[in-house]
Amino acid sequence: MSGILDGIRIVDVSRILAGPYTTQMLADLGAEVIKVEAPWGDDTRHWGPPFTTGFDGEKVAAYFLSCNRGKEIVTFDLKKQTDDVRRLIQTADVVVENFKPGTLERILGPMPDDVITCSISAYGATGPRRDEPGYDVALQARSGIMGITGEAGAAPVKVGVAWIDVITGLNAGNAILAALFHKQRTGEAMNIDISLWDCAVASLVNQAHNAMASGHNPQPMGSAHPNLVPYRAFEAKDGWFVIGVGSDNQWLTLVDALGLDNLEQWNTNEGRVVDRDAVEKIVSNAVLHHDRSDLEAMLKGVPCAPVNTVLEALADPQSVARGVVTQHKGVDVLASPLRFMAASKREQ
Repeated sequence: MSGILDGIRIVDVSRILAGPYTTQMLADLGAEVIKVEAPWGDDTRHWGPPFTTGFDGEKVAAYFLSCNRGKEIVTFDLKKQTDDVRRLIQTADVVVENFKPGTLERILGPMPDDVITCSISAYGATGPRRDEPGYDVALQARSGIMGITGEAGAAPVKVGVAWIDVITGLNAGNAILAALFHKQRTGEAMNIDISLWDCAVASLVNQAHNAMASGHNPQPMGSAHPNLVPYRAFEAKDGWFVIGVGSDNQWLTLVDALGLDNLEQWNTNEGRVVDRDAVEKIVSNAVLHHDRSDLEAMLKGVPCAPVNTVLEALADPQSVARGVVTQHKGVDVLASPLRFMAASKREQ
C-alpha cells in the first residue's frame, strides 16, 4: 500500500459498490477514509450467502469485504444525527456520496465550499433520467453492453461482475485525484458529477465507434472479437482455451505451431475477418486435439490462456508472486492492484 495520500481525509457516505470501491482505492493510496453507515448497515452486508467473518469479527456477506477494506466505519442516522455528520464533513478534504442527485444537500444542507464533493449517481445530475434509480444490471441493459454480451441468438447476458459499478468507481477515483491536484494548485474545491450511465457508454469504446462508423448495431459474438480473427475461446481436449491473435506475425506463429493449412488471403487481419468462419473452423479443429497445458507450451509468442475458474486464477503462480490476495484485519481480501516504486529503484 502507498502513503501518497497521507493527510487526506475522505468521508464516505456512499453504499453498495461504485462509491465504496472508489474510497477503498483512495484508502489503498494512504487516505484516511471514514465510512458513514446507517444503523442498519450498508446494503451489501446482507447480500449473501456466502457469509463470512468481517473485519470486526461480525458475520457479514463476502460481497461487503470486496469494497470496504482500509476504512474506519462509524454509524450515524443521517436524518436524525444531521449535526454530527455535518461536523464530520467539515473536517474532510473529500466527500463521496451516491444518493439520488440533490438528496444529500436536502438532508444535510449545502456542502462546505472548501470540501471536494464527488456525487455518484445512476444517470447524473442533469437530463431526463436524473431522478431514476439504477443498479448495475439495469445500466448494463440500457447502455447496450448486454446487447453485445453472450452467444449469438441466445438470451441477453450481463458481465459476471458489476462491471459498470467498478468502472464508475475507477473513474470517480481518477476524478477525485484530479480535483485534489486542482485544489492544491488553485485552492478551489470542485464538485464532481459522475454517473454509471456516462461511464458505461464511454466504456463501449470500439463497439460504439464500430456502430457509429458502420451504422449497424454490433451483435453478441460470445468470446469472439468484432475486429480481430482468431480471437476467442476454443474447446481443447480438457476444457476451453483462449487464443487472441492481434497481429499478422502472431497469425503466422499460430499457423506454424498448429500446422494449419493457411491461405494467402488470411495473412492479413482484414482477410481473416472477412473469412471468419473458415479461419475459426480450422483453428478449432486443431485445438481440439491438444490439452490446454500443451497448447500454452506450443503457442509461445501468441497471446493465449486456459479459461480458468476464479479459484484457479487466484491460485495461479503469477497471483501468488504478485500477492493478489492479502489480509486486512485478519481477513483474506483481494489486494490493491496499485503498486509504486521510486524511479531510482526501477530495474534497468
